[in-house]
Amino acid sequence: MVSLLHSVAAQSDFDRFFATLADGLDPDDAATLREAVAFAWEVYGKAALGSGEGTWSHALGMAVIIAGLRLDVDSRMAAVLFAIPFHDHHGIARIEQRFGKAAADLVNGISRLNRLRPITRSFVAANMEAGEANPGETRAQVEVLRKMLLAMVEDIRVVLLRLASRTQTLRFYAAHPSDLRVQVARETLELYSPLANRLGVWELKWELEDMSFRFLHPDTYKKIAGMLDEKRREREQFIATAVEKVSAELEAAGVHNAEVYGRPKHIYSIWNKMRLKGVEFSEVYDIRALRIIVDDLKDCYTALGIVHNLWSPIPKEFDDYISNPKGNFYRSLHTAVHCPDGRSLEIQIRTWEMHKHAELGVAAHWRYKEGSKRSPEDDYDEKIAWLRQLLTWKEEVADSSDWVNHYKKAALDETLYVITPQGKVVDLPKGATPVDFAYRVHSDLGHRCRGAKVDGHLVPLNTPLETGQRVEIMTAKHGGPSRDWLNPLLGYIHTKSARVKVRAWFSNLALEETVAEGRTLVVKELQRAGQTGANIDELAHKLGFSRADDLYIAAARGELNQRLLQSVARGENPLAETLLPDEVLAKPSRPAKGNQGILIVGVDKLLTQLARCCKPAPPDSIQGFVTRGKGVSIHRMDCPNFANLLVQHPERVIETDWGGQTTGVFAADIVVDAHDRQGLLRDISEIFTREKLNVVGVNTQSKQGKAHMGFTVEITNLPQLQRTLLLIHEVEGVVGVRRA
Repeated sequence: MVSLLHSVAAQSDFDRFFATLADGLDPDDAATLREAVAFAWEVYGKAALGSGEGTWSHALGMAVIIAGLRLDVDSRMAAVLFAIPFHDHHGIARIEQRFGKAAADLVNGISRLNRLRPITRSFVAANMEAGEANPGETRAQVEVLRKMLLAMVEDIRVVLLRLASRTQTLRFYAAHPSDLRVQVARETLELYSPLANRLGVWELKWELEDMSFRFLHPDTYKKIAGMLDEKRREREQFIATAVEKVSAELEAAGVHNAEVYGRPKHIYSIWNKMRLKGVEFSEVYDIRALRIIVDDLKDCYTALGIVHNLWSPIPKEFDDYISNPKGNFYRSLHTAVHCPDGRSLEIQIRTWEMHKHAELGVAAHWRYKEGSKRSPEDDYDEKIAWLRQLLTWKEEVADSSDWVNHYKKAALDETLYVITPQGKVVDLPKGATPVDFAYRVHSDLGHRCRGAKVDGHLVPLNTPLETGQRVEIMTAKHGGPSRDWLNPLLGYIHTKSARVKVRAWFSNLALEETVAEGRTLVVKELQRAGQTGANIDELAHKLGFSRADDLYIAAARGELNQRLLQSVARGENPLAETLLPDEVLAKPSRPAKGNQGILIVGVDKLLTQLARCCKPAPPDSIQGFVTRGKGVSIHRMDCPNFANLLVQHPERVIETDWGGQTTGVFAADIVVDAHDRQGLLRDISEIFTREKLNVVGVNTQSKQGKAHMGFTVEITNLPQLQRTLLLIHEVEGVVGVRRA
């Protein structure tokens, strides 16, 4: 202990200081705390923090603040020992060995939060310096930061220690001005003072706000402080007189055990009210303020009557939050009155139960102070309420098991929070991986993801992330995702949104390849027709397609009549029989009684043929087209060839429908896009066999590992075809399957 005395003037000075530090502890805990103080001094020596403050001085300042919050011996020891891990790689183990696991866990939690300081600070400062070009986005990001701080710890005392550390840092900057204090003050107002407010640590909240405001707006701070100081003694005397007068009147009215006291006003709070309401200093009604706390509800209104009898109430400055509670269940009477000196006095009246509810209960006083619109049923609010109750755990928690249950409810463990290299916080569901993170940031980043660094170390892409980690994605200039990412057994993707984006990429890739193949075929046909300069969009429209890509897709799938394409490209207006030559029309493969199931409205016993271009089958919507010498060709309503015929020869279109006794089998084309592999054709053929479908045509193409397969099968109805398509889609490697 001899070396320890170098930091204090004398043994008596240290004893007085330590009495403050150990206030409320039993002798055994006080002795353990004294041992921790000595151990910290041995390790820290004359080391300093990045702020310039001595580590030893900062640790003692933190510990005094924590003692003022009446926290336990483990919290006070953790404050003293907070920097041990930065000086000793085995520091956590040594703390656990000498002072117990609880203190070691708290120190470890502080260390984790401290590693976030440069990142969170850079984010907040950057947004403030940019003038908050997008204030909504900034507020949302800071809110995520607050949640992350809570989610990172298993014990809320770690957050209280972090708030104490920030308070001590601002106190140091107040005595030792530095260029860094402006940046730290911005971060404090954006992140730490609202967090202190939410947790109910009012003393720290006011101090954090006032000191930060002083650093950020020194002129305004001095102006308001000067206004307060001008009449401080007079104001304090007035408050003392008002307290005495109200107390006497309450006692005379039979309201016993009432507590009346002046509410101190803080400079930041005054400035905030002036700014939000657009009023001058003289118009802030609660510069002078009282709070009256009574035993029961009727005494509240008795006290209100006494106040209004003593002073004249100010119109429109009375709010009855008892009969009309706020949305967060906050209850109290608020009024403002004119005093004989011409100035105003603001008064709050509530019962002890209401006071406790407003300070620590589910009313969550911070919500109406911050103007939030959250619902009282909001899960996050409920968890914050639990966090606030933990501040009084000595009185309200019976044993350690209750303590564990309390902070587990407040752990916010459904979500994890990780940080980008730029300092932005990204929230993800528990179990998310670097791939999920990449897609959460941007789809293109996910597609080009090839590796990841977590806290500076390379990790596999299927590594589950943890809250507080810094994640950096390594990308390729070009390329796309791996199909392995879609394998749930490999664990690359946890979130549904990332899985959807990967699947969409592969679907688009197959479509792009089909379009490219069709484009090549169309260009060749136009070259044969000597029409290489033809306008493709106009050509597609004349052929019944809404856009050029649809024309290319039809050409790639063999659904486009080449002679028709050449004729239209040359500007010809071919006759219907030219447009639909013999090979385009076909009878059913094995018709039963001559297609007696097709009904031609107004005509009996007319020759009908099913068009090969669209191969209709019951219950497709169909229409007929009267050919020259070939009877009526039956098309699906969505057939592109039929759309072209309808435009050029509407007089030859005839209404057609399936009869109730439709029999026989019908040809249907199935197109399969897949990643080529050995046994793919065999697996698809087995499905046709199981479904008892006769395959009458097969056309397969394989290029660069991609397979494009066409099958013509005989079906009896569409449900049979749809069932077959679903089964083929489940085959390994199949990207898409459809009816042509």
